[in-house]
Amino acid sequence: MKKSLIALTAALTLGAGAGTASAAEHTVSKGDTLWSISQANSVTVAQLKQWNSLSSDLIRPGEVLTTSSGSNATQTQQKAPAASKPAANASTYTVKSGDTLYRIATKHGIGVNTLMGLNGLSGSLIYPGQVLKVSGKAVQASAPNNASASNNASASKPAPSASRQLSVRATAYTAYCNGCSGITATGINLKANPNQKVIAVDPKVIPLGTKVWVEGYGEAIAGDTGGAIKGNRIDVFIPNKSRALQWGSKTVKVKILN
Repeated sequence: MKKSLIALTAALTLGAGAGTASAAEHTVSKGDTLWSISQANSVTVAQLKQWNSLSSDLIRPGEVLTTSSGSNATQTQQKAPAASKPAANASTYTVKSGDTLYRIATKHGIGVNTLMGLNGLSGSLIYPGQVLKVSGKAVQASAPNNASASNNASASKPAPSASRQLSVRATAYTAYCNGCSGITATGINLKANPNQKVIAVDPKVIPLGTKVWVEGYGEAIAGDTGGAIKGNRIDVFIPNKSRALQWGSKTVKVKILN
């Protein structure tokens, strides 16, 4: 774990946990990371990402991952498209807990790249309640040129609609503080994904895995915790230390998007 830059101490932590759905699948538990799952199943992180069409290290509790390229997983991939084609009028799909792009694409008889193209996705991040197009025309995914452009664009977007809104005290942190591992409580590798928008939260106030909009920061994932983050407090991840210090401590609005 880590504390805010006000203290500039403590560390992000790598949790551990395991849950297995079958010999070729693993149900993600709180604290799991791709590395811990790969070690438990004697495979590599690269293989897990390939088999589950992951472009980042972000995983969520309840998500079911394929952990083998053996016959069971292969047969599922080959048979599912023919048996699971949707009705002609089923043009959208609502994401459920444990879904991955691979599972959704297979269920609807399309490729992962096609599914990403239909929804303008540049990464594999999806969340429960999200509505995805599974047929129609592809849309272009937005890809920021750099971290600064991404932060500025997100912060300037109008606030999206939300199911709940609260006022919080917000500080900022980086992945390069003294003793920091760069791995969040949910297993996101911030050093490997410096453009990822992540906030540290008190899970009793904002559950881990929740998609949020933060005033002055943009859309982000509640993917981390911190010893000093209690109640209506958050830490926003900013990859550049000087910019994180410039953020300071301020009161902002947070909108819960799912």
